[in-house]
Amino acid sequence: MNHDPADFAEPTPLPPGQRSAPLRPLHYGRVPRLSLDTWSLTIEGATADGGMTCLRWEDICALPQIEVVADHHCVSHRSARALRWGGVPARTIVDLAPPADEAQWSLVSAAYGYHSNVTLNDLLSPRALFATHLNGEPLPPEHGWPMRLVFPHLYGWKGPKWVMSVEYLASPRRGFWEERGYHFTGDVWREERYAHQE
Repeated sequence: MNHDPADFAEPTPLPPGQRSAPLRPLHYGRVPRLSLDTWSLTIEGATADGGMTCLRWEDICALPQIEVVADHHCVSHRSARALRWGGVPARTIVDLAPPADEAQWSLVSAAYGYHSNVTLNDLLSPRALFATHLNGEPLPPEHGWPMRLVFPHLYGWKGPKWVMSVEYLASPRRGFWEERGYHFTGDVWREERYAHQE
């Protein structure tokens, strides 16, 4: 498994307003019961070829895997330090099923209808990861098994657990928490917590 060069750098300082705390399995609703026999990741919407790509679990496992060491920042001011996330770079998925030229945003959807909007720039970030492992072990169900999206530079709500689809968008659309008053972008270093800051 390849490593992120940042894995071996000095620990980063905490973003403004954050304090160190253990990783807690926070999520909306109950933990879903999923099966790898029926699970898939769908990439659709404003794609370059106008079609839809569907990746089964065996397809995900065949893609290049990396490990990224990164903090996880919750909007509730808690940060879990130096977690080892393993999985497929988000850029690899985007390259496999590229967006159309007019697509600048995406809506990432998960079990129970949860969804989060992220810009394509965020999805293409070199440290954005479709994570399947945490600290060397498969993700526990309460942390998003079989796959969750990880953005080290954004608040945790931007990275859905139990990911099932990515929809490319030509115009922006708010996700689940953004519709309920959270910031559209959610940059942790700029403390973009709530919509009134936009």
